[in-house]
Amino acid sequence: MSVKELENAVTRLAPADLVRFRDWFERYTAERWDREFEADVAASKLDRAGKRAERDYMEGRCTRL
Repeated sequence: MSVKELENAVTRLAPADLVRFRDWFERYTAERWDREFEADVAASKLDRAGKRAERDYMEGRCTRL
């Protein structure tokens, strides 16, 4: 199924089915993002950014949110 076909199918969903699909898709994308983030952490892809953030904090280059 192409993206266009999927888009067309979604536009034809009944309101209740659209809500169910939206809820499922939000869960699906959140779980997928979590898996990708965990894989990046395991592969040490975030180490440099973390060290830079820690250094900036220790050197007073951060502001309170």
